Amino acid sequence: MSYFKNKTVFITGGSRGIGKAIGLRLAQEGANIVVAAKTTEPHPKLEGTIYTAAEEMTAAGGKGLAVFLDVRSEELVQEAVDKAVAEFGGIDILINNASAISLTPTEHTSLKRYDLMHSVNVRGTFLVSKTCLPHLKKSENGHILNLSPPLNMDPKWFANHVAYTMTKYGMSMCVLGMSEEFKDYKIGVNALWPRTTVATAAVRNLLGGEAMVQQSRTPKVVADAAYFILQRPAAECTGNFFLDDEVLMFEGIQDLSQYAVDSSQKPMPDLFI
Repeated sequence: MSYFKNKTVFITGGSRGIGKAIGLRLAQEGANIVVAAKTTEPHPKLEGTIYTAAEEMTAAGGKGLAVFLDVRSEELVQEAVDKAVAEFGGIDILINNASAISLTPTEHTSLKRYDLMHSVNVRGTFLVSKTCLPHLKKSENGHILNLSPPLNMDPKWFANHVAYTMTKYGMSMCVLGMSEEFKDYKIGVNALWPRTTVATAAVRNLLGGEAMVQQSRTPKVVADAAYFILQRPAAECTGNFFLDDEVLMFEGIQDLSQYAVDSSQKPMPDLFI
């Protein structure tokens, strides 16, 4: 029997991209997947909604539950968590994946965008973690996994997009603090980040277009890494800042070409690596 059979996974921003890929990977193992995101209507440039994603989770072998969620709203977060618990009886794993991005220098970062990134990335991660905590305490192997980079105070990681870096590092600081705070509860709190760019809507539409997509890996590389991390004993596996390829190589997966969008091209390093 799979480790994830009947485990309940709450994924913010789970309707597409890396969040969806992680959900599908765990659904293949029989997990209950709560797709908690804002997309209830089809987008002209982006595939899928919370409903289609939940259907895919069920088709993959798990049980999908679509829940509308704006992580900026304390009320909506509580409602989403309550729905997940009412449907599946608890929460075993939280994936803090929802994120807003603007790779702009200070002069060209509007306060509206600044506030959005801080509200979604930092405040949202803190709020959802706080709200899921009572249920994670009851899990036999509770995990929180934030999609955020390793902490590194070298100014080069801040210089070109200080507002965005502050927020992603804010998510990583949640890992640093909560991993220590939650030790007595035996809840594992870790971060996971890709070594290379990943072929998501953000890469295609905001960063480098189709050319960068061809130099990227697929979201499955992060999903497979998450699959391995989330099986580890939470009491022992906590406070780590994992890179996807290091996790996979530790698990014996040496050939990463299977994850390339175009295996003839050299993968492009992620902007925080």
